[in-house]
Amino acid sequence: MKKLFLALVLLFFATTTVNAGIVYRFNFQSEVDRGMARIFSKALQEAHEQKADLFLIHLNTYGGMLDAADSIRIAILNSKIPVVVFIDPNAASAGALISIACNRIYMRSGSSIGAATVVTEQGEAAPDKYQSYMRGIMRATAEKRNRDPRIAEAMVDPRVVIPGVNDSGRVLTFTAEEALTNKYRNAIVETEADILKLENLNSDKIIEFQPSWVDNIISFLIHPALSSLLILIMLAGLYFEFQAPGTIFPIAASFVAAVLYFAPLYLEGLAANWEILLFVSGVILLALEFFVIPGFGVAGIVGIICTTMGFALSMLNNKGWDFTFTSSEQITQSILISLGAMLGAVFLIFYFIGKINDSKRLSKLTLQTTQPSEHGFRAHTDIDTIQAGMRGTAFTALRPSGKIMVDGRVYDAVAETGWIERQEQVEIVSVGLTCTVRTC
Repeated sequence: MKKLFLALVLLFFATTTVNAGIVYRFNFQSEVDRGMARIFSKALQEAHEQKADLFLIHLNTYGGMLDAADSIRIAILNSKIPVVVFIDPNAASAGALISIACNRIYMRSGSSIGAATVVTEQGEAAPDKYQSYMRGIMRATAEKRNRDPRIAEAMVDPRVVIPGVNDSGRVLTFTAEEALTNKYRNAIVETEADILKLENLNSDKIIEFQPSWVDNIISFLIHPALSSLLILIMLAGLYFEFQAPGTIFPIAASFVAAVLYFAPLYLEGLAANWEILLFVSGVILLALEFFVIPGFGVAGIVGIICTTMGFALSMLNNKGWDFTFTSSEQITQSILISLGAMLGAVFLIFYFIGKINDSKRLSKLTLQTTQPSEHGFRAHTDIDTIQAGMRGTAFTALRPSGKIMVDGRVYDAVAETGWIERQEQVEIVSVGLTCTVRTC
């Protein structure tokens, strides 16, 4: 009887100490960027919808963008599901911030955590305003998880001296053993199964997050090289549509390129509404310059500036005109990409204009035949009834061709220079196949 009772007790403890709950696994094996921040947020949301008991991050990163890491940090701190991280083998820079935000930290032997100094794209330490912000969020995150905030700060600032921990004048980085000694990890483990045993969870209930094809496409579309190509298509399409209104294909290609360019940036939180509107305003001003306003003046120049700024600003992590967390190198790069794409569009426009006429297939897109007068092709006209020096009014707007009215009769005409608005007084300069006019 005693043996039966003991067996029942052991069975009870065996079934209550191992929880067959759901573990949601996120494989974090890349640079910390905005694309990763968006995917991580999506994975954590799905874990909540699945009512997971644990969110496990398998982490290996050398860091990345501060704003993206901060977004992930906030998501972890606000999570109702416990979040644990398995560092295997690197949690450097932004990766250290993400790890410290987790409820528990597990490290494989030989792994490391730390070196969270903010650096520029050239690998040099960023200005102190960036370091100050990083020190602040590292301290706040460590305090939230009951970890020593001074150690977190020492991972950013080499000036922070902690006797016996960091007195070398260098940025602090912990090995797995050092992290255990200083209570910056919970245990050294070799596999995820070891973590689940320590968490009293069944390793058979693991759901791994898989990015969708949409996530992969977005990551592909925001690549700088592809962004430049899309800008080029947009500008070339607009140019050909302005040159031949109603062609449809160029403006359709330009529209598709604009959607592919701005939509991923908008989803990533880079392109704000006003930046997209800035680009649209530039296009409208250019259209006005082509179709309404004669010559090329203020509207055209402002249109070029607006489109260029719309392209450039949509690539940056700015808040309005606040570029606190955007380096000068990033600003320069975005402007160069925009200008380079615009110059490339100009080159391709002039290059392909000649190629279209020479190509057997593409030549079908343009009119290749003529109707010379010597072959009997003549338009019905009574233009011989007018002569140079006669005056009339613009029956339609001349941009530069249109119609004029002289002595109550309408004639085809071409403006000598610029554009002429409807109802303006005109004088005939010369008469040929059509008449050339100027304003009086």
